[in-house]
Amino acid sequence: MADIESEFVRHLPCEHCGSSDANSLYSDGHTHCFACNHHTRSSDDEPMTSFTNVQLQGVATSLPKRNISQQICELYKIYLDGESLRFHYFDEGGRVIGVKTKTKDKQFRYEGATDGRFFGQNLYPSHGKTIVIFEGELDAASGSEAMPKWPIVSLPSGAAAAKRSIQRNLEFLQGYEKIVLFFDNDDAGQQALQDAASVLPPGKTFVAHLPTYKDASEALQDNDFESVRQAIYKANPYQPDGIVDAKTLYESVTNHTENCLHEYPFKGLQDKTHGIKLGTLTTVVAGTGIGKSSFCRQLCAHLLNKGERCGYLGLEESVRQTTLGLMSVDQEKAFHIGTHDRKELAKAFDDSIGRWNLFLYDGFGSVDPDVIYNRVEYLATGLDCRVIFVDHLSILISGLDGDERRMIDKTMTRLRSLVERTQVAMFLVSHLRRTQTDQNHEEGAKVNIGQLRGSAAIAQLSDMVIALERNQQSDSAGNATTLRVLKNRYSGETGTVGTLEYDLNKCKFYETNASDYFSKETESPDF
Repeated sequence: MADIESEFVRHLPCEHCGSSDANSLYSDGHTHCFACNHHTRSSDDEPMTSFTNVQLQGVATSLPKRNISQQICELYKIYLDGESLRFHYFDEGGRVIGVKTKTKDKQFRYEGATDGRFFGQNLYPSHGKTIVIFEGELDAASGSEAMPKWPIVSLPSGAAAAKRSIQRNLEFLQGYEKIVLFFDNDDAGQQALQDAASVLPPGKTFVAHLPTYKDASEALQDNDFESVRQAIYKANPYQPDGIVDAKTLYESVTNHTENCLHEYPFKGLQDKTHGIKLGTLTTVVAGTGIGKSSFCRQLCAHLLNKGERCGYLGLEESVRQTTLGLMSVDQEKAFHIGTHDRKELAKAFDDSIGRWNLFLYDGFGSVDPDVIYNRVEYLATGLDCRVIFVDHLSILISGLDGDERRMIDKTMTRLRSLVERTQVAMFLVSHLRRTQTDQNHEEGAKVNIGQLRGSAAIAQLSDMVIALERNQQSDSAGNATTLRVLKNRYSGETGTVGTLEYDLNKCKFYETNASDYFSKETESPDF
């Protein structure tokens, strides 16, 4: 509780990170570094010196360099005392309770306490039409020079404690119809603005923007009073991040073009899904050994031959195996099986890998999720890969400790966020749970969306879920794979999209007619 009640005293060097002035000392003795967030608690045996018998000291005089008049200095009780400026704080009864002193070399010292009150708060009633809040005392005085009849105050402890200062004065601010935040046009000021606005009444908070200058004081030093006035007059309603006024989307909507990146190589799948799209997460599911990886490798080779830049993370195989698998698909020969002539392999490599924009993750056996997320983001932002394959989810979460469902929830949320942020098209391979029937997925059992292994987050956070179904034990239809769309956020179209035949010699799926296979079976599998 002491941290909340204490007041900022001065900036200090930080021994923890080495910053020269990011560490802040507070009146109860605690410190907080805003560069590295290192925090020390107050110490009872080293109390801050407290000055309780503070009084007005110095004289009001004009500040010509800042274009602040003697009249405004007298109003706010900004007094010159030798080579120091004294900013006096008052309680509700008009008694001086604290003084902040600024020396010529910009060092600050506190006497007494501000009780968390705004600088200048004693000058104005607890209700009115509009009040303007600045970061510092001289900014408030500058604002008052430009707008002399307006209620104008400043934060008692600067940007570092903006939120705390606003919270302590909410009752005072709630009496005003409009609250204008006029903070510095730098990173610290804009962060303070977001922090302060987050606790102010919605609909009453406005933001003044001064694009040409850092703050109001700088504008007045340039004799530009009008820019300060216009910033206050034209203050915009505060709008938190993520909220968009729909009226601003006119150009985006009227110039909308289909974001289909490429068509799928299978007509049935293309017709149902309307193509591969940027900013989407597609999950491919099937039973063990059904062909999830083969499907993804063929899809990746298809996109690479279209000139696309792809990233491929085969987390349960080496990059050599992934490379041979992709070569096999493209050259329609099983280079990943057996031995082959070096010249033949070299030609196949040059005709496929050598001309593709393909980037692989060499991390077989390394499943640190943070490392993998980092590499995926690098593929997207550093290497401009627009399509990324992650095979598979179970390997990705195997590097985490804890409950599997929670781990999958966390992992899917991170992947979803990454897709939204980078706008890649991601294909994620995932496993299925065992069915509750006599027939399992390796024997052709129909896949439904509730069978995704581990967590409902897989289905919820995926834009598309594609399932492969095949009866591995069938003598005549063992290579027939039913392709099914379980989820389609884009158009809502789901269901069976066709049958694929896998050619073991050519390492590829070919679209075919299901009746060519199942008419040969005395009893068709439950597709």
